[in-house]
Amino acid sequence: MITGDMVRLREMTEADNAAVAALVRDNLKQFKLDIPGTVYFDSVLDHLSDYYGNNERRYYVIEDANGEVIGGIGYDRFEPMQDTAELQKLYLTDSAKGSGLGYRMIDFIENKMREAGYKASYLETHDNLQAAIHIYEKTGYKEIERPKEVVHSTMNRFFHKFIDSES
Repeated sequence: MITGDMVRLREMTEADNAAVAALVRDNLKQFKLDIPGTVYFDSVLDHLSDYYGNNERRYYVIEDANGEVIGGIGYDRFEPMQDTAELQKLYLTDSAKGSGLGYRMIDFIENKMREAGYKASYLETHDNLQAAIHIYEKTGYKEIERPKEVVHSTMNRFFHKFIDSES
């Protein structure tokens, strides 16, 4: 079992591209979401470090004591909602699941969103990802109706949370 004191969260680099792409695709395949309309087929997935890494969007990896990437989480501006970032690509390896790292990663990314000036977080997920939905609900996300601007048409659950300190 991997514990929180055995890991390190850091910003993604180009050297992490293959590991993160494999992590995302492995998770989607495991939950039968390796289908069109998911990030599984996005060509940008193989070069995420090129996409993230500016003032509006960032991606972080979590690595174990051996320096192996065991998870990742990011955010990007969500244009349809004012001052809102979209929580993106929260994935863990099977060995890291059930360790509480998902909660730690959400707390971490919400702090990074606040530092970037965002006041709310949005995310989209799927019925097949029950463990993720459980974590989102436990961390204060409220389910909302599908925004008309949603890109990944296969996703069927949508959540929102105010993250500014006044909320």
